[in-house]
Amino acid sequence: MLYPPSLSRLIEALRCLPGVGPKSAQRMAFHLLERIPRGTRDRRSTGGAVDRLGHCRRCRMFAEGELCPVCAAHGRDRSLLCVVESPADVVAIEQSGSFRGCYFVLMGHLSPLDGWARPRSASTRSSTCSPRVRSGR
Repeated sequence: MLYPPSLSRLIEALRCLPGVGPKSAQRMAFHLLERIPRGTRDRRSTGGAVDRLGHCRRCRMFAEGELCPVCAAHGRDRSLLCVVESPADVVAIEQSGSFRGCYFVLMGHLSPLDGWARPRSASTRSSTCSPRVRSGR
């Protein structure tokens, strides 16, 4: 999986901690980025990654620019869309190498018993995804 450079640096920095392997470092990095709001004093603990990273305008994965590495790749099948709960799910699917489509990251948890996904923020409501699904992008 290609991470934005600042996310890769953060994951590598976390791997230096005792007993922290690559998967744990990735989970810690995603947790920090999802929980520490931009512009707070705690952002220094992430080595500035919070300031440099935003969300991809297509899929909401972490990105340094408008598009994440997955959405920027030309070989993706844009007719396939995989809706996932978190960026960690994208990484897991990408590592399997079996999916060549696009993603949409809910940034929340799925609650089938409640009938839909509960977003962590208003920007992940269905209105964000619906135009993309309708247009096939």
